[in-house]
Amino acid sequence: MRRRIGVRALGAQVARYGSVSPDRLLREPVCRRIATAAVVGICAVGWTVPAAAYRPFDGTDAAVVDVGELEIEFQPAGFVHTTSTTALAGPNAVFNYGFAGRWELVLQAAAQAFPEGAGPTNVPNGAFLKYVVQPGVLQDKSGPSVATEFGALFPDIGGSGAAGFSWTGIVSQRWNWGTVHFNVAANRTPDQHGDVFVDAIIEGPNKWTVRPVMEIYADRIFDVSQTYSALVGAIWQVNDKLSFDVGLRYALVNGRPVNELRAGLTFGFPLNLGRPMNSESASAVPLGRR
Repeated sequence: MRRRIGVRALGAQVARYGSVSPDRLLREPVCRRIATAAVVGICAVGWTVPAAAYRPFDGTDAAVVDVGELEIEFQPAGFVHTTSTTALAGPNAVFNYGFAGRWELVLQAAAQAFPEGAGPTNVPNGAFLKYVVQPGVLQDKSGPSVATEFGALFPDIGGSGAAGFSWTGIVSQRWNWGTVHFNVAANRTPDQHGDVFVDAIIEGPNKWTVRPVMEIYADRIFDVSQTYSALVGAIWQVNDKLSFDVGLRYALVNGRPVNELRAGLTFGFPLNLGRPMNSESASAVPLGRR
């Protein structure tokens, strides 16, 4: 799970200031704490495992992390610009934990939603389970990889509403020239609107250290909004323990233009305190997502 749901009010921090410069927001204590956490996380890569999460996209891929490993996708800050305001996008984080073969627990949260009129936020608050239905190319086997992800959507921090629900079907296929991921999702938003999301991600060759990426999607929140989005960017695979990403996104939300800058990193570490997996477990679980 990555993106969802809907046109919502600004979070508590942005609401305190209204439309203000991003520089002022970045001076807030919460951002200093997030920046400190990022430095600590980067310094911890000596213990990390292969970073393979799926930033900077709204969709995801048909793979899960290894059993006993925690993978963190983190965006310290980004910016979203509408016809009426420029606001901070983030900080946000996604935590992926492999708790069983083919299974992954996904927990994600953002400090605030996008400003009203900016369309769906890409990291809503939620808790999900992801399962690889059919191992394939992303699991070092032949054929496409197929996965499903489902779980609860929660209201924005400081917002109102009940829990919603999300279900996503995911298919991934890889060739020498690149990789394609296709997502279809049906959701019930926390403000109880139906939502349909169709998404395609295209990556450059997997062996490239810096590979270009793009994503296009259409999202319909019934009685609320219609969003068409396109993103171009790059993923820099520093090594098998750390990756950085950047993306520029242009969208039309109910016919109005929205621009967004995303930048972040992905890293992971074993929750078994570095104990090596036995050979049987290692052979049963794919080595990361890439």
